[in-house]
Amino acid sequence: MLSAFLDALTLQAGYNAALVSVGATLLGIAGGCAGCFLFLRKRTLVSDAVAHATLPGVCFAFILMVFLGGDGRNLVGLLTGSAVTAGLGLLTVDWITRKTRLSEDAAIGAVLSVFFGLGVVLLTVIQTLSHGKQAGLEGFLLGSTAGMLFQDAVIIAVGGALSTAIILVLRRPMTLVAFDPEYAGATGVPVRLIDLAMMGVVMMVTVVGLKLVGLILIVSSLIIPSVSARFWTDRSDRLLVIAAFTGGLAGYLGTAVSATAPNLPTGPIIVLVNFAFFSISMLLSPKRGVLAAFLRHRKFQADVHLHQGLTSLARGETIREPLTQKMMRRAGYIREDLVATGKGRAAAAKTVLDEARWAKARQIIQDEAIFASYDGLTPIEAVLTRDQIRDIDAALGAPSPLSSPAEG
Repeated sequence: MLSAFLDALTLQAGYNAALVSVGATLLGIAGGCAGCFLFLRKRTLVSDAVAHATLPGVCFAFILMVFLGGDGRNLVGLLTGSAVTAGLGLLTVDWITRKTRLSEDAAIGAVLSVFFGLGVVLLTVIQTLSHGKQAGLEGFLLGSTAGMLFQDAVIIAVGGALSTAIILVLRRPMTLVAFDPEYAGATGVPVRLIDLAMMGVVMMVTVVGLKLVGLILIVSSLIIPSVSARFWTDRSDRLLVIAAFTGGLAGYLGTAVSATAPNLPTGPIIVLVNFAFFSISMLLSPKRGVLAAFLRHRKFQADVHLHQGLTSLARGETIREPLTQKMMRRAGYIREDLVATGKGRAAAAKTVLDEARWAKARQIIQDEAIFASYDGLTPIEAVLTRDQIRDIDAALGAPSPLSSPAEG
């Protein structure tokens, strides 16, 4: 099993597996990049409407090619048909949103259900046709890589590369429109055109991904990489890079896993790998991850108990809370018999002095931003400058511990 997986990773698992791996990687990169702008623009559901609107186009294209005497399963023809109805669905959502009182999510729900329902009806009609080449069309629902030809892989690779190139060229105006469309319009950026270009890229990724992932699961390749990347950065340029890397790696690893077990479908495996990356990001991200949030909460809880304990020491009160006693002992502030140590007395005096300093600071410093960052636990020297603290100590009439003998 391991050797088969390594062969798949090094593109040695066969011609078809190598084609699928390259195509899925490029599609993952393109999907990650395009999905970032949907995520930032808060239009992630648009990708779902576009994806479901492709099904009637696939069916119409098949029927048309059959009646013209061609091969109804020609990938170029099927993708062209899916692009037409996907674009129509996108324009319909835009028209409903602009011309009616319906919200965008209501328009998306209406377009998604109607187009997908029409596609299912047409798919059922196709199954009753006497033409014998309709088998396999249902693969566009969940993706199907079995028997993928070189021309199919080229179409997917070119589509993914072209959409990525468009994103790189329009990255700046797309980012500006995604964050602040009003400001973008005021600076001369054609917001509507950029919005349509953004949706066009999403449509392109959706259409070329039908063969690999399918219209139901292609949304995951657009959204999950960008959501995973958001856990790691606050910068839009880094978000694009991380999302592209995550999407491409998910496509690459997903096809490798699928190649080791022929009965495993490639599209759903890619989705599961994407979800694994999302889970890792959600749990282990140093800023927004669940583990980091838990550790911050534990630290805050410890700081609260230590502050309460030091305040009690300064007032000569007995510490009765067991957890506070435990943390004070661990910090070396009290002995086992709850008597304050020299370190504890010094820390208690510093706590009381900081509270007095903050009270005086509110009287002499007119800057609400400074006090908005104070949580009652942070040492004053972590927020104010040394000069500000000296001024506060002078106003209090107490010698500043920050002053050296030479300065005095």
